[in-house]
Amino acid sequence: MPHTGTAPLGSAQPDIARLHGEISHFYARQMQALDEGRTDDWAQTFTEDGAFLLHGGRDRADGCAALAASSAKARAALAEQGVTHRHWLGMLTVEPRPDGTVAARCYALVIATETGGSPAVHRSTVCQDLLVSDGDAWLVKHRQVTRDDLV
Repeated sequence: MPHTGTAPLGSAQPDIARLHGEISHFYARQMQALDEGRTDDWAQTFTEDGAFLLHGGRDRADGCAALAASSAKARAALAEQGVTHRHWLGMLTVEPRPDGTVAARCYALVIATETGGSPAVHRSTVCQDLLVSDGDAWLVKHRQVTRDDLV
């Protein structure tokens, strides 16, 4: 079967595979922090001036402090309702850019489970990130989340 991806086969493939693995691991740690209620840890996965845009930019949080406060507020509301959220990311693509940043795109499902209830898909979204390295870890510089039900 012929190769149909956007990256050519050859010597660059191992670097893309390594990068894909690093970014996948980053997202696993990031989403688990959010789902476990470690909202400060989650916010620290963004750059100090990182932006998070939802709903076409109508909802926006800029900077770690605003991100932590926003996610803590959402987490408290879910706890009050007796709902647990789990974020599941898949179909990840990573595109390194000449300036050292990485454009990452994935599908993100939010699965909601009420206490005593069954899990159900709460949201289906596309997540587009611009990632930067601080030398030790990847950080989100800009995140745009587009909900499928609001397209």
